[in-house]
Amino acid sequence: MGEIEEASTGPDELPNPRTDPIHSTRTKSVRTKVPEVKVHLYKQGKGPIDEFTSSLGGWDQDQLEVRDILDKYGFKSVYAFKTDTGRGVPIRFNPRNGRSILTYRDGSEIYIDGEPKDSLIKPITRILVGVAIISILIVLVMKESPEWAKKLNITGGNIPPWVLAAAVILFTRVRKRTKDFFEKRR
Repeated sequence: MGEIEEASTGPDELPNPRTDPIHSTRTKSVRTKVPEVKVHLYKQGKGPIDEFTSSLGGWDQDQLEVRDILDKYGFKSVYAFKTDTGRGVPIRFNPRNGRSILTYRDGSEIYIDGEPKDSLIKPITRILVGVAIISILIVLVMKESPEWAKKLNITGGNIPPWVLAAAVILFTRVRKRTKDFFEKRR
């Protein structure tokens, strides 16, 4: 059996990169454009705090990577946003892959409003203050106060239970009404 040799047939032949120095330095590459959207990001209606381009993902390359935005900016949820009317509907996303359920077109501009995550200190402080208030109220309502409460002499006498109940109701009503009082003043 013999070996197969290359035969040159003419000018329409493909160049051999091993022997042709001009063709050996050329590299061929194919580039495709990744679909992107421009995102204007607001935080509780204020801002924009950031403007960036985000690549679209998914099978059809038309879904926004919501979980990446939530993680990067510390949001617990994001909403569609219009600068003139405000916050709209929440942007839902698939919990498995973090991509939006709604699709977007390449080159679109998206306005998003984010709701920041609650800090861990705030609920712990509320619990501790609540426990302290309840324990003080229990000490005041009891007929026989503990020795440490007698030494402190908080009230100087017994308070009727209906006054304590009224104070608790008043406290909860005021707290609900002024929940966002300090947030609006910033």
